[in-house]
Amino acid sequence: LEAKELWEQFHKRGTEMVITKSGRRMFPPFKVRCTGLDKKAKYILLMDIVAADDCRYKFHNSRWMVAGKADPEMPKRMYIHPDSPATGEQWMSKVVTFHKLKLTNNISDKHGFTILNSMHKYQPRFHIVRANDILKLPYSTFRTYVFPETEFIAVTAYQNDKITQLKIDNNPFAKGFRD
Repeated sequence: LEAKELWEQFHKRGTEMVITKSGRRMFPPFKVRCTGLDKKAKYILLMDIVAADDCRYKFHNSRWMVAGKADPEMPKRMYIHPDSPATGEQWMSKVVTFHKLKLTNNISDKHGFTILNSMHKYQPRFHIVRANDILKLPYSTFRTYVFPETEFIAVTAYQNDKITQLKIDNNPFAKGFRD
């Protein structure tokens, strides 16, 4: 996981990610560095975001607390990295970034965005599949990696001022919040 320290700063305060009808990118962005791949083999890299638990949350007295059972799960979508498939050598030569993945609360989304429920906790997952063709994905072996510090609560507006401030301080695109 790249920018691990930044993710950890967010994690200890309780990371929040804004979801919108039109789709919103994650910050910090999800970036990884791959090692140990077969240089000549082809790989497909994917990401998905799954429910971290079966609870709904509320932000109360400056902290997140369980507010009941989770809403029904949205249909889960795999986000395939646009450079897939590529050789192990290509993947290992650079930081792999999933910055184009967008989060939405629009259940009829047609853009391939990841559909999430607001006030629910999620865990991003990263998958490496040795395959040279997207059509072979269902029959391929997945290696799945979970970085616990990337867990977040989906919100339609930031709840925790500390998270808002961290985003402003670290995200060059968070200009909407600056004075």
